[in-house]
Amino acid sequence: MKFLLLNTDYPDFLDWLYGSNPGLEQEPYAAQMKARNESLFGTADFYSRNLRALGHEAWDIHVNNEDMQRAWAREHAKVPHEPPAIAKASRHWLQRTRQWAVRTPLRHLKPLFRSTLRSLGAPPSWFYGILGEQIRHYRPDVVLNHDPGGISHQFLKEMRSCFRLLVAQIASPIPSHVDFGGYDLVLSSLPNFVNHFRDMGARAGLLRFAFEPPVLDHLAESAEKLDVSFVGSLSLAHVDRIELLERLCGNTDAHVWGPGVEELPVDSFVRKRYHGPAWGREMYQILFSSRMTLNHHIGIAGPYANNMRLFEATGVETLLVTDWKDNLADMFEPGKEVITYRSTDECIEAVRFYLDHEEERKCIARAGQQRTLGDHTYQQRMGELVDIVTNCL
Repeated sequence: MKFLLLNTDYPDFLDWLYGSNPGLEQEPYAAQMKARNESLFGTADFYSRNLRALGHEAWDIHVNNEDMQRAWAREHAKVPHEPPAIAKASRHWLQRTRQWAVRTPLRHLKPLFRSTLRSLGAPPSWFYGILGEQIRHYRPDVVLNHDPGGISHQFLKEMRSCFRLLVAQIASPIPSHVDFGGYDLVLSSLPNFVNHFRDMGARAGLLRFAFEPPVLDHLAESAEKLDVSFVGSLSLAHVDRIELLERLCGNTDAHVWGPGVEELPVDSFVRKRYHGPAWGREMYQILFSSRMTLNHHIGIAGPYANNMRLFEATGVETLLVTDWKDNLADMFEPGKEVITYRSTDECIEAVRFYLDHEEERKCIARAGQQRTLGDHTYQQRMGELVDIVTNCL
């Protein structure tokens, strides 16, 4: 089978990627893709690499990366040359759209304003122009849209003659403007999302996140380990998480990385332990250099464990301290492969205990890694994806 994997990147990540690699925007498409994959951010090329290892064809498209997309268009002579835009401004259109969509009072405006909001955040002309040419060029069997809120389902429906199966994958807040009934299949790592889409009459399946073992080749032993780390978002959608981190940072030697700190009060304990964002490879290195790392799910997860940190932390052999979820035992054995908490007090107690019991900490961290490398790799997940998709074709 042939897979075309569509994704978008955070504008701040793109600014970091190109700011860290001067002149990258002038490089050929393949060189820009190589730099993007080597960053290890998000799922990098973990899907496409393992689909190819299983004997399929697969291509990644980072749809809102203007520099990379224009390089593809030039090399394939598919899109007429347009005067170059200011790349940074173009990258931020998606960020602005999402901010307007989730902030309180806009979220509650009457439906009559929704079309106006969408038009204000409409992507530039090259966005769908180049994507359309790529779909026509590759003519995949399967288009997998990792960002159904940012890449129009209506546009993809109009391209249906160029592929056989349209799939959405989502584990973030469900955007109200998306017609998921237009997809042949909706995948999620959240069981409650799978049930939600099935109740809507859509075909839906469970596909969890995973770990990519070659990541370990990029990590270096550090002379001194951090006691406790947290890497993740601190946005308004994570109120319970922020309350937990405030207590943790006020009572333990915890350190925090991730976007959103500017929304916290100036006297926040988290601010005092904050070290900025950490993208991809740096994130893995922080986890690897920590005795333990904290995980806390977003509210939409409900009673279910599902996020990437479960596998990223255990994969690099760091003790994972995570919030209790009903289905966690389907992935890890609590108390033997990961440590769980049901309250802030339990979390702080667990952190203090395992900082004082090094051998127990190492034993659980080692068992967690063995479980992840045995049961939760992207090669295994892509095998599951192929099985699900095959049943839909």
